[in-house]
Amino acid sequence: MTIDVFFSPAVVDETSVEGKTAVVIDVIRATSTLVEALANGAKAIFPTLSTEEAVKLASSLGREDTLLCGERKGLKVEGFDLGNSPAEFTAEVVGGKQLVMTTTNGTRAFAAVEAADRVLAASFLNLSAVVEALEGGGDLVIVCSGRENRFSLDDALCAGLLLQRLGVDGDGDVVMNDAARVAADLASNYTVSADFLGSTAAGKNLLGIGLESDLELCASLDRHSLVPEMRERRISVPPQEGLDT
Repeated sequence: MTIDVFFSPAVVDETSVEGKTAVVIDVIRATSTLVEALANGAKAIFPTLSTEEAVKLASSLGREDTLLCGERKGLKVEGFDLGNSPAEFTAEVVGGKQLVMTTTNGTRAFAAVEAADRVLAASFLNLSAVVEALEGGGDLVIVCSGRENRFSLDDALCAGLLLQRLGVDGDGDVVMNDAARVAADLASNYTVSADFLGSTAAGKNLLGIGLESDLELCASLDRHSLVPEMRERRISVPPQEGLDT
């Protein structure tokens, strides 16, 4: 079994993920938000790379049951229904809706892993559920969305905790790349909290634009027990898992 961690989607290509399970992480905030949205009854989420693509797709899906969601530099895109704050995605707002989403970092990570056999979304909100879904699996690739193609401490810690809970350390039959080893070490040195998230570059950006309340929600460990999965650019909860609200 091999486990590779990438700290940015910019260094991921098809050969990195082909034949493997890929896990996408964007703690602040895309994967935290989509987990919250699906837990609150959203039917599906379609990640897109640009605002133009998002608008076009939402129109083709039918705006009556589709919400346009996204941010640039942390703030809601002008004219969109929602931004990327998980607190916005309540059952009253997203229940029964399909969402088209574009974000600065997270949706790029999903695009980078399209060639994988299986694509899951992880955050602190559903960490244990993702671990359970991965147990007994094959080769694994964890892609941290990072921040504008750079290392992000919050995503790296989430990756490390995932590895820690899987009980892998690179010994025996498990081969880990250097980034995976670094992520695993981080899990032994940091604790998940809103204060920790606020100390990261992404967290400081949220503090600077008045969205500090998002940090508490993004730090909510195991708030939900669902595992979003992307198939053909559509992220949803597999029917057999149901929804956890």
